[in-house]
Amino acid sequence: MSVDYSWTFAPIVLLALAGYLGVYAARWRTARSEGGARAASVWRLAAWCGGVLTLFVALISPVDRLGEQLASMHMVQHLLLADLAAILLTLGLTRHILRPATRRIHRIERAAGPFASPWFGVVAYVGAMWLWHVPALYDAALEHPWIHTLEHLSFGAAGLLYWWQLLSPIRSRLRLGGMGPIAYMGSTKVLVGLLGIVLAFAPELLYDAYDQPGSRWGMTAQTDQQVAGLIMALEQSIVMGIALAWLFARMLTESEEEERRAERYRV
Repeated sequence: MSVDYSWTFAPIVLLALAGYLGVYAARWRTARSEGGARAASVWRLAAWCGGVLTLFVALISPVDRLGEQLASMHMVQHLLLADLAAILLTLGLTRHILRPATRRIHRIERAAGPFASPWFGVVAYVGAMWLWHVPALYDAALEHPWIHTLEHLSFGAAGLLYWWQLLSPIRSRLRLGGMGPIAYMGSTKVLVGLLGIVLAFAPELLYDAYDQPGSRWGMTAQTDQQVAGLIMALEQSIVMGIALAWLFARMLTESEEEERRAERYRV
């Protein structure tokens, strides 16, 4: 069966991505002129651009069209939105870049109450993943464009909320400490990885939208669903390992900076 590799040139999405780049670039230049490379390094700029590029790949490139035909590519699209794009966009930020909005962010956290808790990030991320893989909602998203858009927005929002709790450059009273990040990530990745296992070993095809005769990319619809589940389970493990290594390195860096500050005060 033939596969459609066309691009999805959605004007609203393209304008939004251009806006993300323009606003960030202007703020990055200001922050760099005020605080130098420490306030706005080149790698932070590259991370933000990488995040916007990831959104472009997920929403504009053939990945979007392929996701309507293959469960495995739909899974790739979901993970690009909820993990890779969210991680890169968050890493693109520094305290200096966010300085105009820092107080507003703290006010929002205080007003949000329990919804600003790291554990709500777990609920939002895991809930979005499981909810949108319920067969009725999954098929509805593929059938109705506005539901598909809502699905993408919820994955992006849940991903940003989840990764903000781990990678935010702003110190918060709610920031995870000690073994918190390990429990935070471990619980999430196990629960989402379990969903991948369910998809990979389901005895029958779960999604009617892919119930088409023949094969695509040499895979039947059942095999395609199994591959999608394995992609989810594997990606969750890889991302957790990389993120924990990053958090450990950041913890060591922050500890060294605190020691240097303490030495200066003693002198």
